[in-house]
Amino acid sequence: MPAQGNALLQNLLVFALFLGLMWFMLIRPQQQQQKRRREMLARLKAGDKVVTIGGIFGTLTKVEEDTVRLRIADKVEIRLSRDAVARVLGQDE
Repeated sequence: MPAQGNALLQNLLVFALFLGLMWFMLIRPQQQQQKRRREMLARLKAGDKVVTIGGIFGTLTKVEEDTVRLRIADKVEIRLSRDAVARVLGQDE
């Protein structure tokens, strides 16, 4: 009977090690990426050159709580959800 207890303990340790490894390789990097994205969206300001998720390049002209205005050509502005901004050009992420 004690041999079964040791085997069970070893299996639990291996399982716990596996879960820890999966957390460090998959979940933690994703959480860090989400944090960087939230910070980038919070720092948006008028004048930033950005790329949207749809691949549209432009310059922000107005930043509101949930939306932004993006100038994509002379006298052409579109209103987008703030979440539609994929990245700010010229910033190292």
